[in-house]
Amino acid sequence: MIVRIDSLTFRYPNGTTALDEVSFSVAAGERVAIVGSNGAGKSTLARHLVGIERPASGTIEIAGRRADGLSIAELARTVGFVFQNPDDQLHAASVTKEVEFGPRNLRFPSARRKELVESALRRTGLAQTRDAHPHHLSLGERKRVALAAVLAMDTPVVVLDEPTTGQDHASVVLLGKLVDDLGADGRTVLAITHDMDFCAEHFDRVILLEDGGISWDGPVDRWLAQAADTAGQAFELPQMTRLGRRLGWEGSVSTVTGFVERLAPGAGPAPVVSTAP
Repeated sequence: MIVRIDSLTFRYPNGTTALDEVSFSVAAGERVAIVGSNGAGKSTLARHLVGIERPASGTIEIAGRRADGLSIAELARTVGFVFQNPDDQLHAASVTKEVEFGPRNLRFPSARRKELVESALRRTGLAQTRDAHPHHLSLGERKRVALAAVLAMDTPVVVLDEPTTGQDHASVVLLGKLVDDLGADGRTVLAITHDMDFCAEHFDRVILLEDGGISWDGPVDRWLAQAADTAGQAFELPQMTRLGRRLGWEGSVSTVTGFVERLAPGAGPAPVVSTAP
């Protein structure tokens, strides 16, 4: 297991318990979405993976090493963290310098550093804005710069905090392909998200946090199927799931591919949709 968390408990200085006896493991190459309502402990959990927060009790292992014995700089060699607000992360005078910072700080050889930077710029659609100042870009572009900076560090684990917020459709499509490609390359992706369409399309597993504890951990499709009656309390179900229910379909359809397959010949009778005004 690349990530192993056992009985993690965290309390804020005022005594509020944010995480209570949280335990789970994540294998190399898994794509895991961490979901839940605001205040459930999602971002607090993610910050533990890079050492920004330290547990009151319990243990965290990253690639077989106890995180409590590692500095933030040491953890950064294994876990790349993309903040929800890119302005908390960006500091360099150009996109290229921002993306170069991580691999340079990790003392990668020059040839490898150049290759990683060019790949990260290309994969995030930023090759044409390499000389721009990051703070002159739009929010969506700045988020992609922060992502490129993490990709260039070539960490086996990538953590994304609300990656689709502020992104247009084209950027979300690009981001989804990146998540799929990272998983195919054997890299582990954990994403904190309220975007159920993005979750359904690109993640294998979901962990639901409620009141600082795990109330569900399993395959995304199974979770969406059983959550249909209660999910609206904290988040909105995927568009395809909602459309399927409006059409009277039984079972759970959560992705565009699944929806198209449901309409395919041999999949059963097509729904009858009224065209009346």
